[in-house]
Amino acid sequence: MNQTSQLETEFQQPTSGTPLAIETERLTKVYGSGNTEVVAMQAASMQVRRGEVVALLGPSGSGKSTFLTAVGLINPPTSGRVSIGGQLVLDGPASRTNLRTFRRQHIGFVFQKSNLIPFLTAGENVRIAMELNGESVRESTARTMELLEYLGVADRAENLPSMLSGGQQQRVAVARALANRPSVILADEPTAALDSQRGRQVMELFARVAHETQAAVIVVTHDHRSLDVFDTHYEMEDGRLRLTKSSPQFANVS
Repeated sequence: MNQTSQLETEFQQPTSGTPLAIETERLTKVYGSGNTEVVAMQAASMQVRRGEVVALLGPSGSGKSTFLTAVGLINPPTSGRVSIGGQLVLDGPASRTNLRTFRRQHIGFVFQKSNLIPFLTAGENVRIAMELNGESVRESTARTMELLEYLGVADRAENLPSMLSGGQQQRVAVARALANRPSVILADEPTAALDSQRGRQVMELFARVAHETQAAVIVVTHDHRSLDVFDTHYEMEDGRLRLTKSSPQFANVS
C-alpha cells in the first residue's frame, strides 16, 4: 500500500452511527457592559458529526469568527458550553481541561491567509506542528510527506512559502492542520485571497478531507459559489445562528 492510500484509510469509517465531534450549547459572547455592551453572539447552538463538512455563512460582523474562535477554544464565550468529541471542554469562560494542550491535540486551524512561517520550507511548516506535540523527527518527517502527497504538493516540500502559489500555500496549511490527526478542523475564510477556480479546489479539498479522514470541518465563508460541496449550511446574522441546509446523511444519525 502506498503512502497516499495508507493516509486515506487511516481514519476512514462508515458515517452511519458516528458520534458528535462538536457540540455547542447556547454560546453567547458579550463585550463591554452598560452603555458600551455589545452582544457579538447569542445562544448559538450547533452539532457536527465526524466526517461532516459545514459551511458557516453570514455578512461581515455577524459573529462568525466569534463563534469559530469559541469552538476553537481561543476566545471563550461569556456563557454556554462547548464539547469536543463528547468531552465538555468549556462551560462559559471556565475551562474543564488544559486548553492549549487540548487544542494542539484535537483541533486543526486554517486561516484566511495560510500563515505559513516564511523562513521554513513547506515540509518544515508541517513537521513543526508534530514536533511541538512531541513526535520524533523520523515520525514527523514520514507523516509530513504522506500529507503533502495526499494533498498534491509533495513536490513542493523543499520550497519556501514565497515560492508557492496561493492555492499551494493553502494546501500546505491544510496539511499542517491535519498533522496531529485532529478530530476537528476549523477554517476562517480560507479562500478569500484566491480566485474562483482555486477557491473551489480548496473547498472541495475540505470536503474530501472531512469525508476521508472522518474529521468534523467547519468553514467560515462568504463564497456562495461552492456551497454544493458542503453537507450542512448554517447562517449567522446579528450574532444568531440558524441551520439553513441539513444533510440527511448526518441528520438521521443517532
